[in-house]
Amino acid sequence: MKTLTFKPLAVAIAACCLLAGAGVALYPAPSSAADEKKAVQKPALTVTTTKPQTSKLPIKLSANGNVAAWQEAIIGSESNGLRLTDVRVNVGDVVRAGQVLAVFSSDTVNADVAQARAAVLEAEANAAEASANAARARSLQTTGAISAQQISQYLTAEQTANARIASSRAQLAQQQLRLKYTQVTAPDSGVISSRSATVGSVVGAGTELFRLIRQGRLEWRAEVTAAELLNLKAGTLAEVKAANGSVLTGKVRMIAPTVDPQTRSALVYVDLPAGAAGNAPFKAGMYASGAFELGTSGALTVPQQAIAVRDGFSYVFRLNPDQRVSQIKVQPGRRLTDRIEIVSGITADTTIVVNGAGFLNDGDLVRNIVTPVASPAAAPARK
Repeated sequence: MKTLTFKPLAVAIAACCLLAGAGVALYPAPSSAADEKKAVQKPALTVTTTKPQTSKLPIKLSANGNVAAWQEAIIGSESNGLRLTDVRVNVGDVVRAGQVLAVFSSDTVNADVAQARAAVLEAEANAAEASANAARARSLQTTGAISAQQISQYLTAEQTANARIASSRAQLAQQQLRLKYTQVTAPDSGVISSRSATVGSVVGAGTELFRLIRQGRLEWRAEVTAAELLNLKAGTLAEVKAANGSVLTGKVRMIAPTVDPQTRSALVYVDLPAGAAGNAPFKAGMYASGAFELGTSGALTVPQQAIAVRDGFSYVFRLNPDQRVSQIKVQPGRRLTDRIEIVSGITADTTIVVNGAGFLNDGDLVRNIVTPVASPAAAPARK
């Protein structure tokens, strides 16, 4: 049997061939430039686009202020030194004009009325006698039976007696008025907002017993700057929202004739709907915010999802002809449902990304598959 022998040169050549094959397997040849470009141009996202549309948006002026009573009447006692025997209303009660709210003791007043009535009867009797004497004196004036001095005395006595009748009747009227004041009545219809009357107390004339919100009317006293006053006038509608979320629509009644020199703001008085004082959500003294409706104006609007907010700024992404997007900084304005006004940054013929805008970066390549149909323009604000 023959023994195989390998020469050193042959062994070296074979080893080099094996190493070359291994190098080819470990480090394949780089792909072509065309394949690289193709991989780079792969779209980053599939998006939808649209163009801004012109809509009618309401013009509103925001303001803050307090809710207060239109007029608050103070109901006091007109009797002096009488005891309060009955209180017939409480805070929150709705009353009508002339309704009895409280009653004072009338015993002493009734006695004074009876005394004054008796004084009138006495004065009338004395006047009747004086009138008869004066009539006889006049009949004897030409006969000389009585002196001129006596005749003058009889005539003067008649006049004095008539004056006493008038005085007695005035005293009677005064006592009857005191009797009337023993019943405290409402000067107007409205809602009782405060009560300090207590049964059994003896109060003096002028003491406050109740406070009344006249006709149950409330108003919103909005604070606006001097520059904003030019946009407001009587009759302008305002939507008022209380802190508890309740909303009422009121109307401007008047604008204050002066501006506060400290705050440089003026008060605008807005009448709230009648009966608001009885409506639990709105109470006098509440703080409320609101907005005045100043009409409508044209505006360039985009869907809300087309705006991406980054680092406190608003951006939209414009779709370029090469299917890449450009990030554009815009200034948003008013909002109506799901659309936002764009004040500056784009024009009406700019194609912007809607769905997917929040995931894009400047220069991304995208694939636009659908262009949404423009929705109808927003309805104008109520006038």
